[in-house]
Amino acid sequence: MIRDLQLRRLSEGTQKRYLHAVAGLAQYYKLSPDQIDHQKIQDYLLYLIRERKLAWKTCDLYAAAISFFYRVTLARPEKEFILPPRQHAQRLPEILSAQELEQLLAAPTNIKHRVMLMAAYAGGLRLSEVVHLKVSDIDSQRMMIRVQQGKGNKDRYTLLSQRLLQDLRIYWKATRPTSWLFPGQDPQKPLSRETLKQVYYDAKRKVGIRKSGGVHTLRHCFATHLLEAGTDLRRIQLLMGHSSLRSTARYLHLTALQLQGTISPLDALKRP
Repeated sequence: MIRDLQLRRLSEGTQKRYLHAVAGLAQYYKLSPDQIDHQKIQDYLLYLIRERKLAWKTCDLYAAAISFFYRVTLARPEKEFILPPRQHAQRLPEILSAQELEQLLAAPTNIKHRVMLMAAYAGGLRLSEVVHLKVSDIDSQRMMIRVQQGKGNKDRYTLLSQRLLQDLRIYWKATRPTSWLFPGQDPQKPLSRETLKQVYYDAKRKVGIRKSGGVHTLRHCFATHLLEAGTDLRRIQLLMGHSSLRSTARYLHLTALQLQGTISPLDALKRP
């Protein structure tokens, strides 16, 4: 299975998650996975949904991993391998206001933590993209941030904020990072994803923000606020690194400006 995953050039993170999912199936039945039939696979997925109550997105990942193992690695015919239909809950993220963002970004006392959160918002970066930034990715001449091998193993450029650049220079003078912009305890390795997550949740808790969502919320805020400022969808698509404009278009549902010009039908009624 590892060989098949590598041949198809799936990312290292996807490979680990797929292997973990198939290992979970084997551990559940105490059997080698090639000895498990399709009925037991369906029972296992229903167990994840009904008893473990995992999120649909997580169940979808398990289903995709198991499907890959049986259809690709074991080459089982598709007609012999039936999975329950996948369902996806359509939820819109909660967007932070400008005031909430200012409070959030001012919360960390550690300058490294503060500029990490600023970079996530200012460039619309994913969590993994923030921690894997290198010093050489900051192009102050062109005012761009280079994102190397983001989602889908694609490179792209995004915006470098003037305010972020000023704080990055203060941070660099204080810490002098050499290769990784945000190194971990071992300077030869990047900061862990878990550390950045904890920084974000600590900042939210400190300023009393109760809206749901993790670090990825800052990426949603980046796209939504650009759209509200009049930036066209195509440009936002390029900055976000979306393959399809449909992925970017969902931010139309999140912009306050799209709703502000709409009058509620209740206001059109005459008071008795």
